[in-house]
Amino acid sequence: MQDISELHGVSYASPEQANFGGWPKRCFDVVVASVALVALAPLLVLVALLIKLTDGHSTLIRHQRVGQFGRQFWCLKFRTMVPNADEMLQVHLARSPEARAEWERDRKLKRDPRVTALGRVFRQLSIDELPQLINVLRGEMSLVGPRPMVQDEIARCGASASEVLLARPGLTGLWQVHGRNELPFEARIALNRQYVRHQSFLLDCRIVLKTIPVVISRRGSY
Repeated sequence: MQDISELHGVSYASPEQANFGGWPKRCFDVVVASVALVALAPLLVLVALLIKLTDGHSTLIRHQRVGQFGRQFWCLKFRTMVPNADEMLQVHLARSPEARAEWERDRKLKRDPRVTALGRVFRQLSIDELPQLINVLRGEMSLVGPRPMVQDEIARCGASASEVLLARPGLTGLWQVHGRNELPFEARIALNRQYVRHQSFLLDCRIVLKTIPVVISRRGSY
């Protein structure tokens, strides 16, 4: 699969040049993700059944994201949008200049017409992201790391991309515990860079613990 450096001219360290976090971080990821998948198995099955019974469509979606060293991977999520989400987005942006401006600025919409009623609940509680524990086990993501981004967002990062791509994307991170979707794009990138520069096992543990009350309070989620 083509890497992002060939698409946008981004320069980043190769796997031979960098070993971000090393084996302690990887062991932490595998152990916690494995335990979480087993413990949350009943919830995962229930969520999948609710999605299937609600509209009869697929329960999981795969979205291409840019991972460590620019490698692209399929990021897993529970489906929270209508099946024709892409077409609906284009129609909505064409009809609403305010929504288009918001989308171009943040790559997010606070009032997204594509999101189903059930999906809105899952998003507020971050339940839709639980399948990414599988990405963690595969080594495509980490429990803690920079926010997963798509190709267009990498292009907006400019020179910062080379630094952010040293780490695996995280299921949670500094961006998650400092505002989530309420943060402007530039602030998210700044937090991603800060994490890469100061990553440690202790910092990862602190972020994981802080994520729990953030998710429960639903701050910055939509």
